[in-house]
Amino acid sequence: MAFEGLTERLQKAMRNLRGKGKVSEADLRTTMREIRLALLEADVNFTVVRKFVKTVEERAKGAKVLEGLNPSQQIVKIVDEELTQMMGEEAVPLNQSDKIPTVIMMVGLQGAGKTTTAGKIALKLKNEQNARPLLVADDVYRPAAIDQLQTVGDQIGVPVFQLGTDVDPVEIAKKGLEKAREDHNDYVIIDTAGRLQIDTNLMDELKNIKAEINPDEILLVVDAMTGQNAVATAEGFNDALGITGVVLTKLDGDTRGGAALSIRAVTDKPIKFVGQGEKMTDLDVFYPDRMSSRILGMGDMLSLIEKTQQEYDEKQAAELTAKIKENSFDFNDFLDQLSQIQKMGPLDELMKMIPGMANNPALKNVNMDPKDMEHIKAIIYSMTTQEREDPDVLNPSRRRRISRGSGRPIQEVNRMIKQFNQMKTMMNKVSNGNMGDMQNMMNAAGMGGGNALSKLAMKQVGRKLKKNQRKRAKKKRKRR
Repeated sequence: MAFEGLTERLQKAMRNLRGKGKVSEADLRTTMREIRLALLEADVNFTVVRKFVKTVEERAKGAKVLEGLNPSQQIVKIVDEELTQMMGEEAVPLNQSDKIPTVIMMVGLQGAGKTTTAGKIALKLKNEQNARPLLVADDVYRPAAIDQLQTVGDQIGVPVFQLGTDVDPVEIAKKGLEKAREDHNDYVIIDTAGRLQIDTNLMDELKNIKAEINPDEILLVVDAMTGQNAVATAEGFNDALGITGVVLTKLDGDTRGGAALSIRAVTDKPIKFVGQGEKMTDLDVFYPDRMSSRILGMGDMLSLIEKTQQEYDEKQAAELTAKIKENSFDFNDFLDQLSQIQKMGPLDELMKMIPGMANNPALKNVNMDPKDMEHIKAIIYSMTTQEREDPDVLNPSRRRRISRGSGRPIQEVNRMIKQFNQMKTMMNKVSNGNMGDMQNMMNAAGMGGGNALSKLAMKQVGRKLKKNQRKRAKKKRKRR
């Protein structure tokens, strides 16, 4: 997972400040040295690191943070804000043309994932905006590039325009745009050719395509696993073409992730999307503030909530919320939740979105094997209707029968029921905005860490939830 090593190092640096009523300048210097080493080890650009550390240290001293209350939390807050600033402050949407179609030109080196990313963007536009995109196969050099894009288009239900490998790429782009206008497509996504490295022929061809079609968006696709090379690639393409944005791919496979922290600072071009998986739906809008929270081990509850909302309609969500508030959440509901969670992605990645869970020692000892989910389902399927609806009736003899029926050890059955009850209590606390109680429970379970990072994150999540509750209450009053 991206940033895993960086998160661990930063948490260690911040841990040195925990519990101190007053932080001295020597403590601050030691912490900043650890942060600097962590960023450099993560392959963040040296100039970017130097500027970042200097800014954080000056802010901590200038605001008299060291003399105030909870200095460790205030320093964490400054680091969080500066990381966010380094990556661009806020999400940047795709550029839009005044009239359809909006033209998106995909560029990058071979192997970065341009073709797959073109398909992922097309699917995202189709699903979220009900758009009608057209993919244009403009890579006439790489073997089977056109076939690959055609396969991607068939998979996501998006048409692909192609003229084979014997036509000039500039002409293909021009004809593709004409086709999109005829068919009233909302977007044209042009998959251009790449090279193993930046060369004159590649850039001349891309410049000619740009001059012919005048794209609204030039997205550079870079492989996050290439580290500083990704930054150098971004600089080269930006100098030649004037890119409008960046898509980072393979972010799930890089344990350093320095490219994400450096590209915006070096090129002044926003990261618009990140790819974190092989599935066509594994493309996310890049939110600098959320990424900063994840890097600092503070979780990413907003993204987790959004992932959940994608799997539920409003009615389902309302029914679930009501059940949680009434404390009537049962094993039938739990079974539905498991199915939804499996659709959302790997369990260990979802867990890391919860404040205090990233690089948590307790989490490292937990086996996140997908088979465990099936074992839990087998235990629930072995329950009677009454037992699923009323977990309180699960006495020792019933548990032994469930163990035999599911083929799972009695200890596993008991553990699953205990975890279900803990989760049910925690969900009830969250739904009622009692984030302080939830933090205490997480600390007792070894989940929250009790550190400045998780506490700050829980406060932020609590404020957000209460704000949302006030908004919902206001809307209800208006409807009345």
